[in-house]
Amino acid sequence: MSRAMQCQSCLPWGSWAQLPRSLAGSRGTRSVSVRAAAVPGPAGRCFLRKILRTSSISLPRGCVRYQGGSQQNSAQPGSSGHAQSQLRNVASSGAIKKHQKSLSAWFSHQPNEERQFGPSFSLDAVHVDPVIRESSLEEILKPSPDLTIQNQLQQPSRRVISLHNLFDTDACGRQVKNVVLYGTVGTGKSTLIKKMVVDWCHGRLPRFELVIPFSCEDLSHSHAHISLRRLITKKYQHLRDVVPVLEASNLKVLFILNGLERLNLDFRLAGTELCCDPNEPVPPSAIVVNLLRKYLLPEASIIVTTRPSAVRRIPGKYVGRYAEICGFSDTNLQKLYFQMRLSQPGCTGEKGQDCSSAEQENLVEMLSRNLERHNQITAACFLPSYCWLVCTTLHFLYFTRTVPPSQTLTGIYTSFLRLNFSGEVLDSTDPTHISMMKYVAKTVGKLAYEGVMSRKTCFSEEDLQQCFEVEMKTESELNLLEVFRSDVFRFFLSPCVQPGKEHTFVFTIPAMQEYLAALYVVLGEKKTLAQRVGQELSEVIGKVSEDVAVVVNIISKVLPLRFLPVLFNLLKIFPRYFSRVSGKDKDAIAHTMAEELFKEEDYYNDDVLDQINSSILGVEGPVRHPDEAPDDEVFELFPIFMGGILSRRNRAILEQLGCSIKNLAAFEIAKAMKKTVIRKGRKGLPPSELMDYLFFLHEFQNERFTAEAIRSLRAVNLSSVKMTPLKCSVLASVMSTTCHEVEELKLTSCNLDSGGLRTLFPVLLRCKALHLQLNSLGSDACKEIRDLLLHDKCVVSSLRLTNNPVGEQGARYLAEALAGNRSLTQLSLLHTALGDPGAEAIAQHLAENQHLQELNLGYNSLTDAAALRVVEVAKRHETLDKVHLYFNDISEDGKRAFDSLRMDRDGVRALVFLTAGTDVSDYWSHILNVVQRNLPFWDRERVRQHLALLLQDLESSRSQTANPWRKAKFLRVESEGSRETRCPS
Repeated sequence: MSRAMQCQSCLPWGSWAQLPRSLAGSRGTRSVSVRAAAVPGPAGRCFLRKILRTSSISLPRGCVRYQGGSQQNSAQPGSSGHAQSQLRNVASSGAIKKHQKSLSAWFSHQPNEERQFGPSFSLDAVHVDPVIRESSLEEILKPSPDLTIQNQLQQPSRRVISLHNLFDTDACGRQVKNVVLYGTVGTGKSTLIKKMVVDWCHGRLPRFELVIPFSCEDLSHSHAHISLRRLITKKYQHLRDVVPVLEASNLKVLFILNGLERLNLDFRLAGTELCCDPNEPVPPSAIVVNLLRKYLLPEASIIVTTRPSAVRRIPGKYVGRYAEICGFSDTNLQKLYFQMRLSQPGCTGEKGQDCSSAEQENLVEMLSRNLERHNQITAACFLPSYCWLVCTTLHFLYFTRTVPPSQTLTGIYTSFLRLNFSGEVLDSTDPTHISMMKYVAKTVGKLAYEGVMSRKTCFSEEDLQQCFEVEMKTESELNLLEVFRSDVFRFFLSPCVQPGKEHTFVFTIPAMQEYLAALYVVLGEKKTLAQRVGQELSEVIGKVSEDVAVVVNIISKVLPLRFLPVLFNLLKIFPRYFSRVSGKDKDAIAHTMAEELFKEEDYYNDDVLDQINSSILGVEGPVRHPDEAPDDEVFELFPIFMGGILSRRNRAILEQLGCSIKNLAAFEIAKAMKKTVIRKGRKGLPPSELMDYLFFLHEFQNERFTAEAIRSLRAVNLSSVKMTPLKCSVLASVMSTTCHEVEELKLTSCNLDSGGLRTLFPVLLRCKALHLQLNSLGSDACKEIRDLLLHDKCVVSSLRLTNNPVGEQGARYLAEALAGNRSLTQLSLLHTALGDPGAEAIAQHLAENQHLQELNLGYNSLTDAAALRVVEVAKRHETLDKVHLYFNDISEDGKRAFDSLRMDRDGVRALVFLTAGTDVSDYWSHILNVVQRNLPFWDRERVRQHLALLLQDLESSRSQTANPWRKAKFLRVESEGSRETRCPS
């Protein structure tokens, strides 16, 4: 009988909503075991394979002793005297001790994906046990009645069981020997097994005297006959002295069979003969079958891990207990995981341990509040693997000070998929052996792409049916669909938790929709009929032409030479023609990327990094009312992911997952996209969209392409974009692909600090006009700016530091920079809290400068002495001709001193007041414009006082002139000044 019939695959489409009951569970209290473990989810699968492929392993020095409580079975069966004697003999040889050390060393090892993004969260650290619930075969095969998470949470919870109690007696008092531990992708089966092995290695699993793990994937690749004894010693050489006494000594042995879905087992006697001799060579699958039959080593205990679709491969009579891994179905477990993960040593920045610790606590608090809202991220994080993805993304966003070339957001998601799928086939019994990720890209990717194109994130059952069942024509295709539904579906899609949308589905993590849509496009799955036919015929005819060419070479000796060119052209014309038809797919991909990257309707949104941040940590403030119209969905990550997937590193990972993207295809897409991207990139993009454009170029990881795109970018405006360390690093990385000068770089109100300036140092050197207003840059930042201005390659000619807390010490650093700089012509220190000491420091070094033309020291609480000191130095300066001193504490005597200055005599203009003697100053509009622009950032009461003094000065000067034209000008300026006076109040 086919698998489709056995598992009732012809159920109504409401069965799509049947998320298995691992999401269900009590939200009440449960005991939480905090223990050593590895990356949650199937992240450790590849290391299970490594240990099982390795025969002899040495343990590094300093084996860590594990601490913390663990739930242990109260009943610890003892061994017979004969067994104890045998065990002592074995222990004297150190065989089992060596075996424990080798297992501990390898099962504690962490994957590169874990070490790459932040601190090591290894088995030596902490672990939160997922929920494990006792199940039955009837419950596994029975369809779930409802699709909503809310109803699932209200279901009666099954008995929660700990990992160490899986082999306790069952409800009938019978001793359990065989345990099937099952769970969908991402629930943490492999991690749990790793933890179980390590617990045994450190004496926390006393029920068993020997643990022997096997990878079913490795066993599936071996077709030669082999005995159980040889199989064990081949994998674990340390046990060669133990294996001969396994049966005779009655050792308490536990066999671990990880990933049973990779094996095709046949429990019929006609298919697998009985075997009770550990020395008899049989196929590896026969060894597994006879171990489970209890015909081979009947006293041994066995734990099998598998996906739900393969549970039925073992007849129920051979299973003592079914247990389902339900992940972090309790929100408290999610909070505990995040608190432990984000508080690990190593999540530190350059601001010191205290500041970094406060930042970590703030992140955990924001994440905890978001989880308490029971929104979509709560539903997503019941999978431990998604908890890992959330923590990795937060580390990428918050704790990345410099971006390595290979570290990208697309790389995180690609590595995340490798950790969970690792090149697995969807169904090992299917002859096509299609990889699980390839199947996901073709089906879920299509759904994701259609959602992006129609700007929607919620999908009905009809939407799912159109994407998954529309082409179901054969029994094989239906079986693949059923396996996908039971094992993988809820990894990507989950019921929506928004009120009124309970019967719709959303992607478990929103960004995953855009990633899979991008993968669907880049893999060329979105083809027209002509492109599909063209590609297939091109390959077929191309192959035929190669075969015919061999024949032509043979008969060319007898044919006239004039016929040969005609014959060869006939052979070549068809594959070339169809190759051109299928090649249009690359143009279509490039066109999609360019159009989505510069889509006008997405403009003026937050940049994608801020969007990801808010999707994880939530939006602070009042929650949107259910009746309020939602914002339009924004899919700005979609084109960025398309570019990132085309990078060499991500293509290599996807190749391992069965999703091949050829080098030539990536080259042709980049070539087709280049002109469009460069042309549209020259347009003045809004700051947030420009940041997305730079992020796209970083994710694309094509240095030559990036250099050509950046070379045409002469002005960079990122005003009001919150420049986190990551964004600074991305900007520096992208801009470093060329060495051209940048006319203008606007970083106004970007939350920059000294660390950001240090990261951007190579970029700032090449900027002529540098706008750094409103960034809270203090003395530490001024020290970085001093080093910048003193660099021999610095080309900065205009520097604006308005509204930054520079202070006296910062002024001293800037004064040192002025003394040695050769490029600066304009320097604005308006409202930078210099005071008289800061102005004196600048005046002291100003004489050593030879190039400055304009200096703005307005609104700095300067008194007469300091202001006049600056002007006296400016009068002797060769190039300085304009000094701004308005909004300072200058008296009437000081005013008269400044009024006496004349450009033709003193060589400098002092912009102090709105008047110049009995006339209006030529710079009155400039002064009032400066006031207007800075009103939101200045102290309003003080501004009003200064404006009142300026108005009094205007009235006094107006009364002293009899010229009606001048009086009219005074009245106009008074009117403008009065308007500004009213604004602050």
